[in-house]
Amino acid sequence: MWLSKKCQYALRAVFELAVRNIGQPVKIQQVAVAQGIPPRFLELILNQLRHAGFVESRRGSEGGYMLAQDAAEITVGKVIRCIQGPILASTDYKGGSYKGDGAFARLWQDVNAAVEDVCDKTTFSELVESERAARAVCPLDYAI
Repeated sequence: MWLSKKCQYALRAVFELAVRNIGQPVKIQQVAVAQGIPPRFLELILNQLRHAGFVESRRGSEGGYMLAQDAAEITVGKVIRCIQGPILASTDYKGGSYKGDGAFARLWQDVNAAVEDVCDKTTFSELVESERAARAVCPLDYAI
């Protein structure tokens, strides 16, 4: 499955906002640094996510961005569709007149449906919990 850089950044931005989901806005610079996203590009992405209803923004010195919905309501599939359109694990296989073309066309349809299903069932709250569980098992070691 191919995801544009913009889509990858959008997923990481929503993830970061889900991690920091404490009811307070998060500054663009904080998200950009934490996720390695160019701040100017992140601003455009967050604006698109705001128009789609995933995030909301607050102005002022205490302003920033925060999730507009509960992280358990936002799926990976919804964000991917918002940023780059349909979820496709493989290109649309048309087939031709060779043996097996129909079988392969059905195979790729099934693969696409399976990937779409996983993305639609995976919420950002699940991703945050998975990350926290992984870090609890393997704590970071800063020893030099």
